[in-house]
Amino acid sequence: MIVERSMHPQFLSNTYLVADGEGSVAFFVDAGGPVQPLIEAAERLDLHPSHILLTHHHYDHVCEASDLKRRWPKLEILIHPLERDLLGDVEVTGEVDAGQTLAFGGLEVRPLRTPGHTAGMLSFLVGHPGGPERGASPAPGGFTGSGAAVFTGDTLFKGSVGGVRAPGHTTCTDLRDSIMGTLMELPPDTTIFPGHAEETSVGEEWERNVFIRMWRGLEREGSASCLAMGEPATLVLLGPDYDGGNKAWVRWPDGSDDIVPGSQVQSL
Repeated sequence: MIVERSMHPQFLSNTYLVADGEGSVAFFVDAGGPVQPLIEAAERLDLHPSHILLTHHHYDHVCEASDLKRRWPKLEILIHPLERDLLGDVEVTGEVDAGQTLAFGGLEVRPLRTPGHTAGMLSFLVGHPGGPERGASPAPGGFTGSGAAVFTGDTLFKGSVGGVRAPGHTTCTDLRDSIMGTLMELPPDTTIFPGHAEETSVGEEWERNVFIRMWRGLEREGSASCLAMGEPATLVLLGPDYDGGNKAWVRWPDGSDDIVPGSQVQSL
C-alpha cells in the first residue's frame, strides 16, 4: 500500500494520498494539508485519483479540496450525510457511511462511524480483500486479519484523543465508544494515520495512550478541582496533545465528562 502524506505547517492537519501500487487508481483522505506535494507524488507514481474521502467538515481538513478538484475535475468528494450541509463552499458530490465498501484497485475501504469530535465523523479502514474481519481475536481486537491501515480524522491521535467542544461535536461518551468500541477493536498491527501529526498503531495506543489506559482502568482518575472553560469542574486527566500542548478530560458537577483543550483549564 502506498500512503503519501502532506501536513499543514500551521494546523498540523494531514492530507493523505493512498493507492495499492504504482500506476493504480488512488484516493485522498481529507484535503487540509498542502496538496501540491501530493499532486507531484501522484504524477511521479503514475497514480489516478478518483475520490476525496472526508473524515469530517472542519476547515483544516477540507480547505484545499478545490485545488485537487482543479487538477482532477472528475474527482468525487464524499462525506457522511450529517456533515454535508456544514461544508460551506466545498463541492461535495456524494455521501458515504458505515456499512459501505469502496474499491480502489486492489484496496477496499470501509467507513467506520466514529462520532464525538463531530456527529458524522468517519474513520476509514483500508486494506486488501480478506483483511480485518469480525472474529474471535485477543485484546485489543474484535477483528482478525493484519496489514490494514485506518485513517482516524480527529478521533484518535498518537498519544492523545480528539476534543468534544469543536463545532458539530457530540459527547465524550461517543468519543470513548468510538475509540474503545471501534478503533481499539482493530488488530494491534493496524497502522493509524490520524488527522493531525504523526502515525501510530492500534497496539501502541492500546498500551501507551494515557486516555485509553484510563478507560481500561489501568490509571487512577484525578480528583483535583479546576475551572474548565470558566466553569467549576474536576480534572480527571491532563494528558498530551498532538501539537505539544495538553488535552484535558474534565468532569462537570452533574457527572458528565468533556474532553477540552488543556489551555482552557485552570487549577484551583
